Amino acid sequence: MSERKEMSTETRSLIAAVLCLIVIAGWSMIYKPPEPPPPKPSPVATNSPAAPPATAGSSTKSSAGTPAVTATVRAAGEERSIVVESDLYRVQISNRGASVRSWQLKKFKDDHEPPRVLDLVHADAAQQSGGWPFSITLDDAQHEALVNNALFQLMTTGTTTPADGVIRAPADVTFVWSDGHLEVTKKLKFNTTYIVEVENSVLVDGKPLQSGLAWRGGFGDATAYRAALQMLVFTSAATKLSTFAPKNLGKPGQTTTRAPLPGPFDFAGIEDQYFACAFLSPLTARGDVSQPAVTLTGWTFQHDTLNSDGKTETETISEMAAGMNAPGPLDLRVYIGPKSVDGLKTVHPPLNGLVQFGFLPFLSEPLFYSLLWLYRYVPNYGWAIVLITIGINMVMFPLKVKSMRAMLKMQKVAPEIKAIQERYKKYSVRDPKKAEMNKEVMEVYSREGINPLGSCWPTLIQMPIWYALYRMLANAIELRQAPWLGWIHDLSARDPYYILPLIMAGSMYLMQKMTPTPGADPAQAKMMQFMPLIFGGMFALSPSGLALYILTSNSVGIGQQWYLTRTNPPPPKRSRGPSQKK
Repeated sequence: MSERKEMSTETRSLIAAVLCLIVIAGWSMIYKPPEPPPPKPSPVATNSPAAPPATAGSSTKSSAGTPAVTATVRAAGEERSIVVESDLYRVQISNRGASVRSWQLKKFKDDHEPPRVLDLVHADAAQQSGGWPFSITLDDAQHEALVNNALFQLMTTGTTTPADGVIRAPADVTFVWSDGHLEVTKKLKFNTTYIVEVENSVLVDGKPLQSGLAWRGGFGDATAYRAALQMLVFTSAATKLSTFAPKNLGKPGQTTTRAPLPGPFDFAGIEDQYFACAFLSPLTARGDVSQPAVTLTGWTFQHDTLNSDGKTETETISEMAAGMNAPGPLDLRVYIGPKSVDGLKTVHPPLNGLVQFGFLPFLSEPLFYSLLWLYRYVPNYGWAIVLITIGINMVMFPLKVKSMRAMLKMQKVAPEIKAIQERYKKYSVRDPKKAEMNKEVMEVYSREGINPLGSCWPTLIQMPIWYALYRMLANAIELRQAPWLGWIHDLSARDPYYILPLIMAGSMYLMQKMTPTPGADPAQAKMMQFMPLIFGGMFALSPSGLALYILTSNSVGIGQQWYLTRTNPPPPKRSRGPSQKK
């Protein structure tokens, strides 16, 4: 037998490697490994249904078998803020919810000591309410919470100041966010005026949702006196303005009830005494105002705050959201600024109705513009109030002369009238004899040519003017933080030391003593003695500009009364006439 030739080491290694590969391949075909579990959804999308990764514009099948458009997942990695600034405002916006955290009006100060730049956003109240200005409102509470807590990606166009990174207006700021199922785009266009343009787009699986833009957490000067009570929600339809106090917007609680007002309105918003946030319909391509389409939803929440004595107080704070009547993207203009009459008139539609001059605007507005005109020639608005008050009293002086003459005539016959009243005082008011008394009194007035209402007409005529002045002085933003002299640093605020109300009450008492009151009932005369104290108490908490007006008016009246008393001495008393004989 021949000897068998052995295989080389290299050949044996090659055969062993091939056999190993065959064994591994066969094993993997017979025993397949288990599939790995699906990846967990990202944290920003935990409240919405998970969606498979997809590119923008792709589609998948929903559980009902209908195609659902999904979007690219877009979210920022961390929270950050930007600042947009113009000569009028400085706005801080967080990418969390693309909401506003501060809206400062650079030309105005708050009532803090020392004064700071006015911020219309109440940060502590917004944190308590769980919402900020320019939050998005949706019908689905889970979607709304998800959107307003999401970290949006930011895109801007405009000039950025390299030194501080502040975006200078005019500028466009766009925030986008998506979890692949819910997609939100918010565009803000800042101008060099108090108006900002806002566009919201909310899509679910490619289908548009109806959304609103909210101002939450309170509005206006939080440091103002009784700030929460001054905060109102308003709507305007066909030039008719309506305001809503917190009690008319739903009771606050754990689940706040939102009160929808479908409109359509020309505009809607929230205001305090001197500032407003008004949501308006967009302008057409020609620059005209589009058809009224604004809706409003209002609600309230309970805000706990510390007062100056260290005690916790609970205030009811108004909140609101504006939307559009039709579903789809939200397109609004928002005015956020002072309630200046001339400035509000330039907005389309005009917003000057927000300055509440009362039911006599045809008197209040001329007085307001007269005050502005006088201000050009005097050091401050306090002296302008003094001059306009003197002017009104001089114009009304001829009526006061007539009133004085009528009172002197009544003073002349006062003993005769009193004698007649004494003879009939034993009869009750319903007794027919009282009619005879009135007849005798009127015969005396007719004989002397006296009109019983002659002394009242000047006062009755002046009352509308007083009311118009009161409304104008209480609501004109020009008087806000306007000084006069000495201790009066703000004509729109109460006198901190109550000096003006005390002097005003004293001047009323002196004028009362100088003015003849013929035939006054003793009980009525005694009651009138308390009127200076009552008015002093009323004006102690009113704007000091009003107290200054009343004091000036009384001072002029005292001088006029002194002049009339000297030039028109009381006539000699008449002897008793035939009507006095029994």
